[in-house]
Amino acid sequence: MAKYAVICASNQNRSMEAHHVLNKKGFNVKSYGTGTMVRLPGPAIDKPNIYPFGTPYEQVYQELKRQDQQLYTQNGLLSMLDRNRKTKEAPQRWHESTDLFDVIITCEERCFDSVIEDLSNRGQNLSQSTHVINVEIKDNHEDALLGGRAILQLAQMIESSNDIDADMDGIIEEFTLRNPGFPILHSVAYF
Repeated sequence: MAKYAVICASNQNRSMEAHHVLNKKGFNVKSYGTGTMVRLPGPAIDKPNIYPFGTPYEQVYQELKRQDQQLYTQNGLLSMLDRNRKTKEAPQRWHESTDLFDVIITCEERCFDSVIEDLSNRGQNLSQSTHVINVEIKDNHEDALLGGRAILQLAQMIESSNDIDADMDGIIEEFTLRNPGFPILHSVAYF
């Protein structure tokens, strides 16, 4: 079985939904964010809740619940954080990871670009290839649910391959035909 990473900006919504879905199906998966801090909606658009990566989901859940339980229940943050705290302890930053992955799936083009740049900056000393795939997903709860299912489908297609490297172009072509609402970018990079 391939080793997967799923990545969005804050390791909260899109990457965690995909992590949750893949984990439930038995995939070897970890999730990350590419931002410098974890940003969550706040009481106003210009007042986000900002946390350092590594702040436990449980702590954020309890803080937001104390701050304004009605607001954060209504906007879906508490249910999202509840899912997250049941999946792993805390958001992790991609740039601090030393793990190697066969497939890295990002959920936004700027995250894709950040991962490609980071892998290049690491020096590619291990000469181990990885497929970096962007599945473009809007950052809201509904699209994250749909995107998580789409990423599961992509991972299942990858797992059905006997040779990921040889089959990846065909897998992506087939995925794109089945999921026209999720534009794809793909690149091979190296650890």
